[in-house]
Amino acid sequence: MTKGYIFDLDGTVYLDDEIIEGAAEAIKELKNRGDKVVFLTNKSISTRMDYVKKLNKLGIDARLDEVINSNFITAKFLKNHLNEGEAVLVIGEQPLFDELEEENIPITEDPTKAKYVVLGWDRQFSYEKINLAFQAWLNNAKIIATNPDRTCPVKGGEIPDCGAMIGALEGATGERIHSITGKPSELMAKYVVSSILGLNPADCYMVGDRLETDIRMGNENGLNSVLVLTGITTREMIGASKDEPAYILDSIKGVSSL
Repeated sequence: MTKGYIFDLDGTVYLDDEIIEGAAEAIKELKNRGDKVVFLTNKSISTRMDYVKKLNKLGIDARLDEVINSNFITAKFLKNHLNEGEAVLVIGEQPLFDELEEENIPITEDPTKAKYVVLGWDRQFSYEKINLAFQAWLNNAKIIATNPDRTCPVKGGEIPDCGAMIGALEGATGERIHSITGKPSELMAKYVVSSILGLNPADCYMVGDRLETDIRMGNENGLNSVLVLTGITTREMIGASKDEPAYILDSIKGVSSL
């Protein structure tokens, strides 16, 4: 029986530019035995092709149709919700702009003309950008975000992620943002399982290092959730979380035994 394996990237397959020991061999074994593999990342600061190149450089065979990021899913969401003549205001880095434009999503810099505000991870986030998004919200734009991650794992620690941008806007508006398109959204889970893997959710494994995104998405969408301890989450954090993984592995190295 063919199984599907959905792999988070940062903290699961690699940390920064360093592959996690055994990752390439584990993924190769899955593919060799006929299982399907998808790489799924919430990170909006690189394009899908950037991830393909990075994985290939690290010794992992990956094609563009096997890599899905939150930018791609955000574009899918907007295609389904924008009407003719409507546009979005984007707060994020160039790869987010590029991938939305590739999917022909109209982008505006005028907060009075935005139907949606798209928030992505932005390492040049500023008061000016908060104000632009806030003014769009005052003009009835809905605020969506590529991902809810508070931090991103890097070698030696963590750095702030898109959750910091969400917090700034929620602090200004006094209300929750409209929606999140990346993990743990149902939109992302259904697209990957149905359109990419073409399998039943029960035959798929969501493998990641973060409880509130990777594990939650697996649990809420009928996937087998697999936590690896090479990124954000420690064993001590598991007991305090409502997002309990079905499996816990020290690293991706042991995934072929599931």
